[in-house]
Amino acid sequence: MEIREYLPDIILTAIMVVSTLVLILRFWQDLTIAVAAALMMLSIGGLFLSLEVKMRRLEQSVITRERMLRTNLEEISNRMVEKYDMAITHLDEHVAELTRRAYK
Repeated sequence: MEIREYLPDIILTAIMVVSTLVLILRFWQDLTIAVAAALMMLSIGGLFLSLEVKMRRLEQSVITRERMLRTNLEEISNRMVEKYDMAITHLDEHVAELTRRAYK
């Protein structure tokens, strides 16, 4: 995971915090409320970032599982083809043996 992937979200979180600070300082001019509001916006932005990280991990996990399932299905398909071919060969041998016995 590179920081470049999350750069837009980080920038939007910073903009959200700065705009909240400006808004609160402009209306009430109380530093305590401004800091609390900034922390609240920072935590909301952090939650959004962590949610995106978890979603990307989940997406990678789904992709990995899909690859594993596809590989397993290909292996099972190949095994079934081999077993089918063996069964056909075995049946052909029995039919050939029976036809030889019938013509004797």
